[in-house]
Amino acid sequence: MPRQGPRTIFLVDCDSFFVQVARMEDPEGAGRHPLLLVGGRSGRGVVTSASYGAREYGVRSGMPTARALGLCPEALVVPVPRGAVGERSRAVRTVLEELSPVVQPASVDEFYLDFTGTERLLKGEEAAATAERIRREVRDRTRVTVSIGGGSQRLVAKVATRLAKPDGVHIVPAGGEAGFMAPFPLEALPGIGPAFVRRLRKKGLRSCADAAAVERAWLERWFGSARGAWLWERVRGIDPSEIGVREPRRSISSERTFHSDLQDDDELERRLLQLSAGVGAQLRRAGLRARTVTVKLRDHDFRTRQAASTQPEGIETDRAIFATAAPLLHSLRHRRRAPARLLGVGVANLVRQAESAQRDLFGEAPALESERDRTIARAVDRIRERYGRESLRPARTFSQGRRSK
Repeated sequence: MPRQGPRTIFLVDCDSFFVQVARMEDPEGAGRHPLLLVGGRSGRGVVTSASYGAREYGVRSGMPTARALGLCPEALVVPVPRGAVGERSRAVRTVLEELSPVVQPASVDEFYLDFTGTERLLKGEEAAATAERIRREVRDRTRVTVSIGGGSQRLVAKVATRLAKPDGVHIVPAGGEAGFMAPFPLEALPGIGPAFVRRLRKKGLRSCADAAAVERAWLERWFGSARGAWLWERVRGIDPSEIGVREPRRSISSERTFHSDLQDDDELERRLLQLSAGVGAQLRRAGLRARTVTVKLRDHDFRTRQAASTQPEGIETDRAIFATAAPLLHSLRHRRRAPARLLGVGVANLVRQAESAQRDLFGEAPALESERDRTIARAVDRIRERYGRESLRPARTFSQGRRSK
């Protein structure tokens, strides 16, 4: 049955969440410091979150800690309070679930709410008033300040939080989506990365208004039918994606930043095997298989490169993931032989094990792994669950090398 009337969607975004939690955990130390960085404290560390005061110096999330301290030398650096972050996130979600009929976590510090069709329940309360009430309730009950963006589309709610921060509310009225999006730079759209931004700029497109002025047919001709149609919709604030209680997991990944840059190929391959084992264990625990494997390599100069491979059928074993990832690593290293700062493995195009098994019945099992391989991998998982993760490891992972963070 078609939906009646415009949707009402909020994005609740916890302001500088890791900074807030760090201050709650250490009120006499981090809690009193206006210039706070949360992240790795070593020379190899990166900033996970920065206080608003530190951001005024140009510090941003993902920036190397050493560079951040160069910009803001008076800043205090504290480690990520991981346990407390999870606890506070669950507390915020609990409050939201009492106040909204639908809550969908987008990350540890972002939650989408769908109030569509609740007009009678809210007795005609305006969306802005509802958002203000939620903001105050979360702050009073959890001590976490949040900003709330709202609109008829998920994308619009996401972008609106930029104007709501910090500790505020910004609601875009139905019908005003295109005008709201027009002044934003194209890189503000979720899903547009640096490579696509460069392609857009070659066509003279920098803002949503620039792209909205181009006919859909031309966007599709320039960027492909699917990508062009997607862009045509997004610059107008059109986003048909639904808000649900849970979304299927789209990817699983693991990465490590090394204490010292690695140049040795054998050592990098050994680390790749360790990462592949971790990703494989997560896949099997979730009852999933993956068709796409991606290797991420960040060189000593922070240049980040990736390579991916897609298989005809889903895989789940450590051996198959590594067998797919190793040639990708070799290819990246062949193109540029630079010392590596970070290595990562990710899997995507995930399917349930049962769904993948049904497809296997109509053809040969994937060459990379057999059902026997899968049975052995699950048996190894049970041993590790009982005796610890280090109780059973590939012999190759015991070779000497400096530990990564």
